[in-house]
Amino acid sequence: MTKSVEPIPAPHLAAEIATQPDDWAAAAAIAAAHRDVLPQPGERVAAIGCGTSLFMARAFASRREAAGQGLTDAWPAGQPPTGREYDRYLVICRSGTTTEVIEAMRGLPARVPRTVICSSPGTPVLELGDAILVDQVDERSVVQTRFATTTSAILRWHLGEDLTPVIAQARAVLAEDAATALGAVRYADQISFVGMGFAAALAEEAGLKLREACQSWTEAYLATEYRHGPISIAAPGRAVWAFGPLLPGFAEEVAATGAHLEHRAIDPMADLVRVHRLCLLRAADLGLDPDHPRSLSRSVVLDS
Repeated sequence: MTKSVEPIPAPHLAAEIATQPDDWAAAAAIAAAHRDVLPQPGERVAAIGCGTSLFMARAFASRREAAGQGLTDAWPAGQPPTGREYDRYLVICRSGTTTEVIEAMRGLPARVPRTVICSSPGTPVLELGDAILVDQVDERSVVQTRFATTTSAILRWHLGEDLTPVIAQARAVLAEDAATALGAVRYADQISFVGMGFAAALAEEAGLKLREACQSWTEAYLATEYRHGPISIAAPGRAVWAFGPLLPGFAEEVAATGAHLEHRAIDPMADLVRVHRLCLLRAADLGLDPDHPRSLSRSVVLDS
C-alpha cells in the first residue's frame, strides 16, 4: 500500500509577490485620498524607516529630489535626525511595533507634522502620526515584498508619476517562466546589485531579499562605486545585476571579469519583482522556508 504524501504548501511569499501589479494600480487611489498628509512640493522632508522600509525611504528621497519637489533626507529609525529642521516627517513601518520606529517618532518635534504608512491595524505607530493604513497589502511572510513596493508606488503616484508602464512590466515578469528567465543567476554563488539614484536603493533592497529568503551572498553598490573596489570579487560563476540604465562601459568591465551581467531595460521596481521570484527559486533549491528566515521575526521589538 502506497503511503500518501501531503503536498508542501506554497509559501505565503509566493502569493504576496503575485499581487503586486494590482496593488500598485490601487495605490493611485490611496495616494489621492491621502494627498494632504503626504509631503507637499517645497517642504523639507525626512523619511524614516528600518531595513526594507529604510530602503523605500531612500528610494523616495531620490525620486522626490529628482522631481524638484524639495529637500528630502532618508534616515534609519535607529539614528533619527538631530539638529536639522524639517517641515514634515514621513515614517514607513509595516509592523507598527518596531521599537526603534516608535522611539524615533516619540522623539520628533511635536510641532512638525508626521505621516506614517503602515499595514498593521491597531498598532502603536498609527497613534503617533497621520496614519495611512494599507492593511490590504499586509503580509504573512516575514520577508517584505508587496508592502514595501506598494508604499513606493503610493509615493511615486503622489509625486505625479504614471506607473501604468511599470505595472505592465511587472505583469509581464510574473507571466514568465521563472526558471527559464532567471536561469543565469539561479545558481550564481555571489550576486552584486548595482544602480544609480532610486535604483541604488532598490538594489540594496534586492540584496537584502536574497540574504533573508535564502541566505545568499549578496552585496549592493552605487554603479559608479562598483568599479572602485567591489568589482574585485566578480568572477566566473558570480553575477552582477544592474538596475536601471547601464553606465557607459559598465557591461564591458563586468565581461572582462568573467562574471555574468544580469540587466533588463525595465523600471527598477518591476525588476525587483524578478528578484522576488529568484528568492522563491533559490529557497526551494536549498530546502529553505522563505516565509520564516533564520534569526528574523516580523518586527524587531527590543527589551526596555
